[in-house]
Amino acid sequence: MTAGTGTALLLLLALSRPLRARNGDISNQYSCTPGFSEDGYTALVSPNIMEGQKLLKVKFNGCRTGPQGIWYETSNPDFRVGADGAVYTARRVRIASRQAMFKVAAGDDQTSNKWETAIRLLVEENPLNQSRNQQRIKQNHPSEFPQDQTRTLLPWQQHRSTNGLRRQKRDWVIPPVNVPENSRGPFPLHLVRIRSDKDRESSIRYSITGVGADQPPMELFKIDPISGRMYVTDPLDREERASYHLRAHAVDMNGIQVENPIDLSIYVIDMNDNRPEFSSQVFNGSVDESAKPGTYVMTVSAHDADDNNTLNGIIMYRIMAQSPQSPSQDMFVIHSETGAINTVASGLDREKVQQYTVVVTATDMDGSSNHGLSNTATAIITVADVNDNPPEFTSKMFFGEVAENQVDVVVANITVVDRDQPYTPNWNARYKIISGDQYNHFTIRTDPVTNEGVVMVVKPIDYEMNKAFMLNVMVSNQAPLAGGIQMSLLSTSAVTISVMNVNEAPYFPKQNDPIRHVEGDQAGRYLTTFSAVDPDRSMQQALRYSKLWDPADWLIINTTTGNVHTRAKLDRESPFVNEDIYEAKFLATDNGDPPASGTGTLQIYITDINDNAPELHPKEAQICERPNAKGINITATDMDRKPSGDPFVFELPTVPSSIRRNWTITRINGNYAWLSLQIGYLEAGVYEVPVIVTDSGNPPLFNTSIIKVKVCPCDENGDCTTIGAVAAAGLGTGAIISILICIIILLSMVLLFIMWMKRREKERHTKQLLIDPEDDVRDNILKYDEEGGGEEDQDYDLSQLQQPETLDHVLNKVTGVRRVDERPVGAEPQYPIRPVIPHPGDIGDFISEGLRAADNDPTAPPYDSLLVFDYEGSGSTAGSVSSLNSSSSEEQDFDYLNDWGPRFKKLADMYGGGEED
Repeated sequence: MTAGTGTALLLLLALSRPLRARNGDISNQYSCTPGFSEDGYTALVSPNIMEGQKLLKVKFNGCRTGPQGIWYETSNPDFRVGADGAVYTARRVRIASRQAMFKVAAGDDQTSNKWETAIRLLVEENPLNQSRNQQRIKQNHPSEFPQDQTRTLLPWQQHRSTNGLRRQKRDWVIPPVNVPENSRGPFPLHLVRIRSDKDRESSIRYSITGVGADQPPMELFKIDPISGRMYVTDPLDREERASYHLRAHAVDMNGIQVENPIDLSIYVIDMNDNRPEFSSQVFNGSVDESAKPGTYVMTVSAHDADDNNTLNGIIMYRIMAQSPQSPSQDMFVIHSETGAINTVASGLDREKVQQYTVVVTATDMDGSSNHGLSNTATAIITVADVNDNPPEFTSKMFFGEVAENQVDVVVANITVVDRDQPYTPNWNARYKIISGDQYNHFTIRTDPVTNEGVVMVVKPIDYEMNKAFMLNVMVSNQAPLAGGIQMSLLSTSAVTISVMNVNEAPYFPKQNDPIRHVEGDQAGRYLTTFSAVDPDRSMQQALRYSKLWDPADWLIINTTTGNVHTRAKLDRESPFVNEDIYEAKFLATDNGDPPASGTGTLQIYITDINDNAPELHPKEAQICERPNAKGINITATDMDRKPSGDPFVFELPTVPSSIRRNWTITRINGNYAWLSLQIGYLEAGVYEVPVIVTDSGNPPLFNTSIIKVKVCPCDENGDCTTIGAVAAAGLGTGAIISILICIIILLSMVLLFIMWMKRREKERHTKQLLIDPEDDVRDNILKYDEEGGGEEDQDYDLSQLQQPETLDHVLNKVTGVRRVDERPVGAEPQYPIRPVIPHPGDIGDFISEGLRAADNDPTAPPYDSLLVFDYEGSGSTAGSVSSLNSSSSEEQDFDYLNDWGPRFKKLADMYGGGEED
């Protein structure tokens, strides 16, 4: 090789034989340019192309990523492109013209650019010759030519320059290196040698980069930096990674690049080291019974991790066993390539075999039993039920009986058998009465559990009309019978039903026909014969009548004949009459065993007569004292109806003459009139105005009604004022004042009574010195700042006046220091129990009680608590406690102070000493 052929040359030594570089494999650029290897591809095909047939293979270089990052798409949905660039048919295609064209686009995951190439399919003029050629090639090279491969023509010619072929600059171009997977070594295993023609000029160092070299898995491939020999250090697994893409580098001793990096592709050759794996160990499918041969049942699927483009990954399916082998040992067949299971024989019957178990095996190496690897799975095929068995009665005759007049009772149960799957539409029975029930007395319902037919009565049966029934019944399924299946002769049956006679109650046939009668007739008048009928015509039974309900007690009935008479006058206006109809109920009882009775309602239409005079409303009203004031609207009513009622005539009596002089009445219509003042002024008060109203009866009846009219002063709206209404009620000014005085006196008496009760309550309770803390006077003085000049005594601890909660503050004091009004340390004195609600009375009583308590306390200091009560500060303007008695009379006796003991002797001398002098 001379230096004039290019700037550099890469020598490849693969295994033991050299690889020759072709001119077409040499790139004219140092940098990688993504795109298809050809601008267009052409394939020779037949007019009819089967689905999944491989047409040709395109090659796209993405530069940045390996084949895993490359994607393909087509402009024609009838074709698809595999991950390796192989073009297949997506469905069955027929090419009508001489050729078909479409585009294939490709790109990689790291860029948004897209490259396209054209695909042209040429239709072969003589498909027979093509088939013969392909068959010949298969015979010569059976392992290298797949079934669906077509003969590929040379690619389209490359673009040429005007001066001829383009001159290409030589660069490193290395064909892919194929390495079998699972190689046994020895390792490291030599793959290829890389050499640059510049190693004659200077020492070259070689290195490789990429996945498997300096990227995980690390150091799977190594290169001798001096000789350029590349090795693989461990066995490769195609299922883990199918190819490796490395870059080879050549630098001098100074690390300067002497050649452009080249791409080195290493493809792992697939070996048959993986068994087919089923997607499931158990597959479930179903097929209808009586299915024809060739019926699709289910599909099983397996996957082989080996390359499916080689025999290592091509799987063939086969049925190994079938259980049960009835009615034939070969009931099913499986498609060897797709795994679809179909029926191959007839005779599937769910009533005999409900389920089949089929063992399926999947073998690679195109199903070779000698070289292929196998695996098995189980297909469970359920035979689905179809309605191929009509229901049949268990007997040709069924019997039942029913008492007359009964409804919604079970008469008979009819049973059927059905060999189809229970509780499905193919098994559920439907019953129908074909004949024998002209008036629809019966119905048949299906028991959902037992599938029996339950015959029931839905309309009462009269024994005198029908003593027995003969029903013709048919049964069918909810689902229609399968094609070709006829109804059985046992699908019809007869049901004989006997009717039992019972004593029926008599009934009144004329109870809905009212009779007419005029009100006011005398008692004892004959009205009608209200008789009953006994439906038991075959029995000679007597009937007796009685009155069951007669709200006004106007009627009587003959017990044997049923004749009805009046026992009182009938009154249409009675509250027991509703819209002129009076109703009474009677009872008819036969003498059967047991007796039966029936009720009937007698309606009497009462004709009206003029027996009620009209009434006037309202009975009371008020009117203004002015003549042009609003009048009174009066209404007349009459319990009688036309023509004995309205229209009415309204008039005022002639006596006394003041009635017509003061009042006037105006008729508005037949039912209303207007009463108003006749004179210019009428004094306020209550007036009784008689009004005569007459009806239109023949003879007419009239009635004089008194209306109490209050005449009162009115306001500007024409309404009576409050004072006027009172005045109109007959109360003068003196009467009103008297009423107010009485109310005031009554309130005064109530207040006096309350004060007297409070005084009595105070006298009933004993006055106590000690009171509750919240009512303590001493606390109140300090709390509310009412002690007068209290600024000077704020340092005084008034809490000492109250009973301390504990004795800690006393026990902790220095010995010899004690207030004269402190309670000494010692036993607790027994004080009188204070009432829950203290009632101290006046101040004098309060002090007296305090003195008595202090005198009875042997532990009290020399100066008792009286000094504390009257101490209010020197600046207080309240004065001394002695001022409480300043308003007392001189006759007050203070001798009781001498009875309080020696501690109060000084106080007794001050107030009681006058008598001693």
